[in-house]
Amino acid sequence: MNKKPRTTAIIVAAGSSSRMGGQVSKQLIEICGKPVIAHTLAAFENALTVDDIIIAVRKQDMIAVYDIISYFGVKKVKSVVCGGTTRQQSVLSGLECAGDADYIAVHDGARALVRSGQIDEVISAAYTYKAAMLGVPMKDTVKTVGKNRMTTGTADRSLMWLAQTPQAFEAGILKAAMEKAIAEHKDYTDESQLVEALGHGVYLVNGGYDNIKITTPDDIALAEQILANRG
Repeated sequence: MNKKPRTTAIIVAAGSSSRMGGQVSKQLIEICGKPVIAHTLAAFENALTVDDIIIAVRKQDMIAVYDIISYFGVKKVKSVVCGGTTRQQSVLSGLECAGDADYIAVHDGARALVRSGQIDEVISAAYTYKAAMLGVPMKDTVKTVGKNRMTTGTADRSLMWLAQTPQAFEAGILKAAMEKAIAEHKDYTDESQLVEALGHGVYLVNGGYDNIKITTPDDIALAEQILANRG
């Protein structure tokens, strides 16, 4: 009987929250009476494929995050680490605590509306393809433009997807991709770019348009409406 792979989720929650316009981290802002990071952690707590969770946060948010973990009874968190100044540095901090995990799933802490079933679907796809991510097809026409803002062409929308998280990888692949990026002094904005730079494709799992990233004040109202619609 095959043993289930061990999967660690790294929740990246160390951003500056500058676009939110306040001094409080967006991870701590409440939506429907519950902090953003608490919604995120609940989805991973209930995901069947996730064995443990590492959270990368700003140093000044550590105590608040520990309090949230305790208050909401999140059992899977094994470490809360201090994130870096970039996303890649925060993921590296998480990777260094991941131990002998077979697979790593990386998720934006501010994507608080992800569903446990979506997490399981992405991680299960990674078991097959070694690298998988949530995404949604582009709805709008995409234009390429020059420096003068004049259009230079129209992209083929059927080939365009919007990247989401979680993104899940066989641990060895993600670690090798991270080592390559560090050796080349490159800093990527998401893990799929890291792995693509290693020469490995990433399988796209169809996510949901409601898996939004809470970045600006307008997103808070939208997130609350989405949750209200879910009941």
